[in-house]
Amino acid sequence: MRALLQRWLPGPATTNLREQLRGAAGMLLGLFIGALLCQQLLVASQMHISLIAPMGATAVLLFALPASPLAQPWAVIGGNVVSALVGVACVHWLGNSLNPALLGALAAALALSAMFALRCLHPPGGAVALITVIGGPAVQAAGYQFALLTVLANSAMMVLLSILYNNLTGRRYPHTQQAHIANLHATKDEVPTVRLGFKPDDLDAVLRQYNQVLDISRDDLHALFMQTEQRAYQRRFGMLTCGDIMSRDIVSAEFGSCLEDAWRVMREHRLAALPVLNRAQRVIGIITLADFLEYGGLNDIHGLDHQLRNFLRKSGITHTEKAEVVGQIMCKQATTVHVDTPIADLVPLMADSGLHHIPVVDHEQRFAGMVAQSDLIAALYERRLAEAVA
Repeated sequence: MRALLQRWLPGPATTNLREQLRGAAGMLLGLFIGALLCQQLLVASQMHISLIAPMGATAVLLFALPASPLAQPWAVIGGNVVSALVGVACVHWLGNSLNPALLGALAAALALSAMFALRCLHPPGGAVALITVIGGPAVQAAGYQFALLTVLANSAMMVLLSILYNNLTGRRYPHTQQAHIANLHATKDEVPTVRLGFKPDDLDAVLRQYNQVLDISRDDLHALFMQTEQRAYQRRFGMLTCGDIMSRDIVSAEFGSCLEDAWRVMREHRLAALPVLNRAQRVIGIITLADFLEYGGLNDIHGLDHQLRNFLRKSGITHTEKAEVVGQIMCKQATTVHVDTPIADLVPLMADSGLHHIPVVDHEQRFAGMVAQSDLIAALYERRLAEAVA
């Protein structure tokens, strides 16, 4: 009996207390502010019903599960309004000929079919359809105004408040489908990380075989699988970190370093990139050979040497539109990693995102070294070689 009961018990929560409190606070604010605003809005329209009970269930999805496909704006607004319209239609056409219990069940079932067809599945929509049937004389007297005024206003207001609250508290909402990672070289090849691992087509095939509605978007599911693969790799091959493999004796530049000096240093040391640091040794950007080519206008192969010399040479005047120092052409949004970042996390950055050199920062966010693609390749090779010898 104990084993049977354990099978029925839900698994442990994967969210921490802070996230639970964030959702509860959002629900409190959303329902309270939403009710006040809808009351003011609908009084002017002479609607006596300003807030409906299914909004409580909608609020759970919006503030506790903002990443759910069932909580996205079209699902919320479309699902609730369509369900209300279906319920009102059932009352008008069949209200006098069917038992109320059967009429309510039929309205909810038809609402579910409509939500499937319109791709706006939202569980509280079933309650909205039901309340139009059993909500009493006030709801039935309102008719289609109940759907097009009360339900629409409630749903739209909750979505607007959810957009504001979730984004202010660090949750992306609306949680739109993320585009598939494109090949940076504009060829038909898949990005390196999916050539040997599971592919999007594999995920699609499994989802079709599973044939059930999942309360998670396809791109989130794909991202979770990728992160799980990375953690499994770390467990199998050890926890090598960026701090273990990075180069430490690194040549760097400052914001005010002149372009000619930066170019000369990169040529002397055979470098493809220089980290740009401030006086506190924190990374403020990175400059690469590609930056010199882009800002130098070196698109024409003829006269390339002459164009490069003119670009690197100082203009000699105080006010000029020509770039003079490193800070004017560097990439200011430099991607950095921590010294404790596992090297498995470097793979998608370097293989898919096209980064060849990544600055490494320490616990105080100060520059500690650089990792290049060659460092990652060497580390992976040495680890596999050590396993083969063992």
